[in-house]
Amino acid sequence: MLQKLSNHITKNFPFLKDKKLLIAISGGIDSVVLTHNLAALNFNISLAHCNFNLRNTESDLDEKFVTELANTLGIDCFTTSFETKKIAKVNKESTQIAARNLRYTWFEELITTHNFDFVLTAHHADDNLETFLINLTRGSGLDGFTGIPEINGNIVRPFLKFSREEILNFANENAISWREDKSNASTKYVRNKIRHNVLPVLKEINPSLLDTFSKTIENLQESKQIIEDRIADVSKKIVENNCSIALEETKFNIKKIQQLSNPKAYLYQLLEKYHFTEFNDVYNLLSAQSGKQLFSKTHILLKNREFLILSKKNNFSDVSKSQKTTFEIAKNTVEITNPIHLTLEEVNEKSIQNKNTIYVAKALLKFPLILRKWQNGDYFYPSGMKGKKKLSKYFKDEKLSLLEKNNIWLLCNNTGDIIWIIDKRQDNRFGVDTNAEIIKICIKDN
Repeated sequence: MLQKLSNHITKNFPFLKDKKLLIAISGGIDSVVLTHNLAALNFNISLAHCNFNLRNTESDLDEKFVTELANTLGIDCFTTSFETKKIAKVNKESTQIAARNLRYTWFEELITTHNFDFVLTAHHADDNLETFLINLTRGSGLDGFTGIPEINGNIVRPFLKFSREEILNFANENAISWREDKSNASTKYVRNKIRHNVLPVLKEINPSLLDTFSKTIENLQESKQIIEDRIADVSKKIVENNCSIALEETKFNIKKIQQLSNPKAYLYQLLEKYHFTEFNDVYNLLSAQSGKQLFSKTHILLKNREFLILSKKNNFSDVSKSQKTTFEIAKNTVEITNPIHLTLEEVNEKSIQNKNTIYVAKALLKFPLILRKWQNGDYFYPSGMKGKKKLSKYFKDEKLSLLEKNNIWLLCNNTGDIIWIIDKRQDNRFGVDTNAEIIKICIKDN
């Protein structure tokens, strides 16, 4: 196995040579055997062990075993401890998800603090097959069937080509000891049910199951690449990115989506990474009334006339929960950065004016100025027009989406009169005549 691993790394992970490597080690057979192999191959390794405090004294004994192994091999060992169940409860997530998030966050901290190049985990071929079968039972797109990635950023998994049997044989042949997690024998968890009850039957049917599965994964990964290439081409035609100063959103052209051979399938590929799961609802949004919204745990998808508009949740404020907070700008203020970045400057004359910059007669400003979100009933006198206009009508004429409207800020006098719909249009009442002292107000891109 040692020579096989050496050849495998030389062929597929040559970048690991002479790098500073951190091995994620639980104390179980897989990570312990990986550690012994890489130590024997003279790689520059250190160990990182998380004590999740899930198995009482057994967790502490795991930690002790790992630190003793590091001492025996003469390598550095980093340990940390988490109250995982408490953290999972606070975050309203499963213990397994909480442990995974804590683990990888800590790894990133170690990488930054100690200048490690890569983190190595001991996932192997049986883990890969188990994950595939779990995703099969739960329902998954192609991503769930293309296997655990061998390289994912700075995470590398050099054991994915090796079976659990190979790892066990190496440990026994070399008298290597490890810590056995008794919960691995329980069929309480889905993964263990598959490991103990399903895989033995499948391997009995096909003794070369892992080799067959490996070829299947390669085929699926190649198919996935074809799909990704096609989605990239389609995106150029149907996706419009609009990154303004105050707002980031992605617009999908509905008409062009509907012209595709299978709109639902394309929507799945386009939106799955944003954690949308109910794709019948996503598809039905194409023909829904303007203003209809769908929510994932991280994003909002809004039907707005001829577009589906995607935005992060933290960019969005629902109409029924409009922000009531106002911000004051005192006299002689030259700059504010919250809630948006504005500068105020006395100038001698007007220069080029655009939606990001206005010029106001100083005498017309009544301090403190007020910065606030728009409200129903607001109106202004649009520059270049006679008479007043309700903001709701202005927004409709401008075809602003619900998302865009709810991210509008207004600059007002302390009398309540609107001076500027920021980043959009100035009020005509605050124009500058030839003899006025002038204040230049700009919104800045942070």
